[in-house]
Amino acid sequence: MNDLTHLSLFAGIGGIDLAAEWAGFRTVGQVEQNPYALRVLRNRFGRRIPRWTDIRDISADNFKRRTGIDSPTIITGGFPCQPFSCAGKRRGKEDDRYLWPEMLRVVRELRPAWVLGENVAGIVSMELEPCCTDLEGEGYTVRAFLVPACGVGAWHRRERVFIIGSNTRYNAGSTEQGCKPHIPKKLVTGSTRQLHPKSLAHTKGECGHGTGTAWPRRRRSSDADWGSVEPAVDRVAHGVPHRVDRLRCLGNAVVPQQVYPILAGIAQIELSEER
Repeated sequence: MNDLTHLSLFAGIGGIDLAAEWAGFRTVGQVEQNPYALRVLRNRFGRRIPRWTDIRDISADNFKRRTGIDSPTIITGGFPCQPFSCAGKRRGKEDDRYLWPEMLRVVRELRPAWVLGENVAGIVSMELEPCCTDLEGEGYTVRAFLVPACGVGAWHRRERVFIIGSNTRYNAGSTEQGCKPHIPKKLVTGSTRQLHPKSLAHTKGECGHGTGTAWPRRRRSSDADWGSVEPAVDRVAHGVPHRVDRLRCLGNAVVPQQVYPILAGIAQIELSEER
């Protein structure tokens, strides 16, 4: 059986990493600079996994020396969304947090069989086309999907774009490039890159670990047991340690159920094909 290995860039608190674990991947490295998120990663995935706090420190030699692996099966990365988010100034490449080129560099050096990039829906009208074109230039067949968290049973939309690249050296028979199907008009202004037609599908997504759509009932401010933590002012709490850190990390996180079906599909392909 193939050993499915996973390198996580911009790991955050490990939402994608958790989904990769469910799908059968073994995370062999993580990159994250936020100190609180690093504490969460160490607690959740153990201290033995090699970690970098700056993506610029990763090279092919460095990765092999620390992991003993030439190339992982998949590299994932939720590269910073601030340059594209509607909540910010949307400065794109002019934003000093624009780190897609660094993720592309790591992909170029390590040459994984698969690449999964993640970002907010705002990237569609700004940099989705260049990101996909960059990966295609490196020899990857590329597709893009938009999956909202509510599509897998969560209480909020949290629309996320997933850019999937398959290394064509493993798919020599495939000549199909680009993202040709229809993209929802409400998401696009000025972009020709289109999303896969299954985007926005409200599926039940089973992960086999009791997480599928079995979400807990949403608490309301009127719940009797909620008042002991939350005062009368919404979204304010007393006595919750690291509340600001937690909110920041959750805001940047990926709901694991959103990305699990993609990772499970990749795992199935890898385990069913002879390399």
